[in-house]
Amino acid sequence: MLRECWENVQRTKPLVHNITNYVTVNDVANVLLACGGSPIMSDEPEDVEDITSICGGLNINIGTLNERSIEAMYRAGRRANELGHPVLLDPVGTGASGLRTRTADGLVKEIHFTAIRGNISEIKTIATGSGTTKGVDADVADAVTEENLGAAVSFAKDLAGRLDTVIAITGAIDIVADAGKAYVIRNGRPEMGRITGTGCQLSGLAAAYLVANPGRSLEAVATAVTLMGIAGEIGWERMLPGDGNSTYRNRIIDAIYNMDGDMLEKMAKTEMF
Repeated sequence: MLRECWENVQRTKPLVHNITNYVTVNDVANVLLACGGSPIMSDEPEDVEDITSICGGLNINIGTLNERSIEAMYRAGRRANELGHPVLLDPVGTGASGLRTRTADGLVKEIHFTAIRGNISEIKTIATGSGTTKGVDADVADAVTEENLGAAVSFAKDLAGRLDTVIAITGAIDIVADAGKAYVIRNGRPEMGRITGTGCQLSGLAAAYLVANPGRSLEAVATAVTLMGIAGEIGWERMLPGDGNSTYRNRIIDAIYNMDGDMLEKMAKTEMF
């Protein structure tokens, strides 16, 4: 699975339209180039439908919202759905403010997303449509651990079934699920949390893998999550005395650039549930 999905990206060089936040836009573009894809960044409402039309997929990230970008997300999302392009949502900070929560909820209701990637808090908010969990979702902890892994996997599968999408919950332990099965991934380093934007980079990466692997959305996203985690491990191993989080960011991107199918399969810590 991993090698094949990786090879498909190298072969097809997917072009991805990104409506992403301005804190990490440059890193998202560089990660897409590093993985073998190609980025276009546009959030002007009058531009996005044309841009989405010439790309293979769409990555929507709500990290830095404004009225113009929200309109662009809806317009681009609708157009991508019309064209049958894969669309990924990264609901950054959903639940932290009313605007973010309303925007994510509205997008999920109006646009069909091929995949939704976020941390457990963000995904729980997607599940309930508010910052307060209730019902079955209240049983899901605020962090995925070995102790609550089974409950978290069940939650992800249930939500994936309800929304007809792939759910990717990323953290110390990653879960990528559709309604029928899930991959649990244990690659990565805790130090990745000291870099602004590793999640945003992963969303761009996952969008590229979705474009390059049609009909295999679950495997595509699981491969992207595994790849990012391995890159974090390799990048950390190459840190030198005096290096800091800025260097680490670059080493992660370099590790993605230098990845190959053998390395990906050898280092993967992935199992199916």
